Formats: sequence, structure tokens, C-alpha cells
Amino acid sequence: MNRIILIGSGGAGKSTLARQLAQTLELPMYHLDALFWKPNWQPVDKEKQIKVQHDLTKQPKWIIDGNYGSTVDIRLQAADTVIFLDMPRTLCLYRAIKRRIQYRRTSRPDMGAGCSEKLDIAFLRWIWNFPKQKSPELYQKINRFAHEKQVIILKSPKQVQQFLKQVSSSK
Repeated sequence: MNRIILIGSGGAGKSTLARQLAQTLELPMYHLDALFWKPNWQPVDKEKQIKVQHDLTKQPKWIIDGNYGSTVDIRLQAADTVIFLDMPRTLCLYRAIKRRIQYRRTSRPDMGAGCSEKLDIAFLRWIWNFPKQKSPELYQKINRFAHEKQVIILKSPKQVQQFLKQVSSSK
């Protein structure tokens, strides 16, 4: 595991797992949200997103967390390990609300500077609809690479903890 992508719904725990894996495996970590949002929630243009991801994936070792479905193929092709956090939508909603309270009026560590934590109905709806609207496409994309990549699907916090123990003990 030298080139890892983490994908999943908002609130699934991608950034937290990325930090834990980066520390355990001593890999550089990149949060796409931190790279693709300028202050006051201004998005970086698509061309820059593509260039940044191509540049990151040329490196020999990395962990990249974030979905960005229109560019996920860049990361899927370059990764040796794909981790999909396919958590229950209620857990993801709870975590997103908790995160909003925890980082009220500040930017969380995995977000772009000047992007104070926010929570709106569109984001909540995106999380709620993720299992039906986004997961099937992600599974389809992952399955195209399953024969050449290590694919890890984690569906509960308990599975995440077991996975982290396994990674720690095999290091």
C-alpha cells in the first residue's frame, strides 16, 4: 500500500482514516477538499483539479482522500489500493452534523483555508442520496480495477478499526 485513494460519502470518515493511515504507513497525505476550495468556498476550476491530481499521482507514495467523481478515474488508475468507506447514510449524516458543530466558524484541518464549516440542505441531501445516486457508479468504476488493485470496502466503524489494527500489525 503505497498509493491509496479513499472515497465515500461526506461524513464517512475519509479524512480521519487518511490521517491515521498516513501516520501508520508514513505516507504523504492529500485532502482534495483542501486543494480544491479557495477562501469563501470558491472552487478551483476543473483544469486545475485535473493537473493537481496528475501531479500528485506521479509521486511514488501518497494517500489521497476525496470523491470528485468526475476525476476519480485519474486516482483509480494510479492507485495500488482503493478504500471505499461505504458507511450507513444515517452515520454519515450524524457525523456531518457533529462536524458542523465542532468546527463552527472555523475551517477544519482537511478543508481549504477560509472555508468555514457549513452545512446546508443540498449537502445533507447529497449525503442522504449517496447510497443510491453515487455508490453504484463508484462500485462500477472500482470493479473495473479490482483485478489489478487491492480493493477494500469498509461498511462500519468496527470494520475500519479492524482494518487499522491489521495495517498496524503488518507494518
